[in-house]
Amino acid sequence: MFRGTRAVAAGLLTADQLRSTAWRRLRRDVYADAALPLTHVLRARGVRVAAPPGAVFGGLTAAVLWAGEQFATDDDPVEVVLPPGVRWDPGRGVVVRAASLDGDVVHPQRGLPRTGRVRTAVDLARRGPLEDGVVLLDRLVDAGLASLTDVRDAVAALPRCRGSLLAREVVALADGLAESPQETRLRLVLRSAGLPAPVAQFRVFDADGFVARVDFAYPELRIAIEYDGAWHGERGQFARDRRRLTRLAAAGWRGLFVTATELRRPEELVRRIRAAMAR
Repeated sequence: MFRGTRAVAAGLLTADQLRSTAWRRLRRDVYADAALPLTHVLRARGVRVAAPPGAVFGGLTAAVLWAGEQFATDDDPVEVVLPPGVRWDPGRGVVVRAASLDGDVVHPQRGLPRTGRVRTAVDLARRGPLEDGVVLLDRLVDAGLASLTDVRDAVAALPRCRGSLLAREVVALADGLAESPQETRLRLVLRSAGLPAPVAQFRVFDADGFVARVDFAYPELRIAIEYDGAWHGERGQFARDRRRLTRLAAAGWRGLFVTATELRRPEELVRRIRAAMAR
């Protein structure tokens, strides 16, 4: 990662060499080895070269730095937080905001400076919309960025500020147990319909031992509810699902699979679940 003008001025490269396919231009006057995969982190590293002193990464960029590339792609803008009073016009591909950073910044020995784990989760919980915030917070907790208890404590300590009320709603609805965004959305559908809260990630046993872990369960009714994601189409998964369903049924459980289409038509889904509960 280097500034092109400096490399040319130092005689390390000619202007023609700089324009060759050996180098990738990340932003104005910032280049990297073209062999490096283009990721959100690579974009952030390029921004770091040009950013003013005191700048740190926040928001989804901080989430990527803490918990992995699944939280932003190379097409998403890099998010930078500046101390109050610092001004910078970064150009396209970067979102800048000013905020106090006292005590909330981590400077890894190797890596990019970013907002702390809990601060990152709280900042993202303040954004909205509500459902998207709950989904994201569940993902962050599942990825190990921060514990839900720590995030709730930090949100409770927030002064009245932009997004503080929204953050309180988000942490109240999150449970940190979902293993996919659609599981969170399914749980929110059940809640908004007034159905009893199911037990998440419930482990079912029979006389022979462990049978299955299901996304949601009403143990007293022996109803298991699972989101039927794309992973069910993997090689060999159909046979494993069939054996699992057979054992669940033998243990007296009824399995309900929910598809993406049903999540877009929650009224029909809720009717199906209510009918199963009535039976």
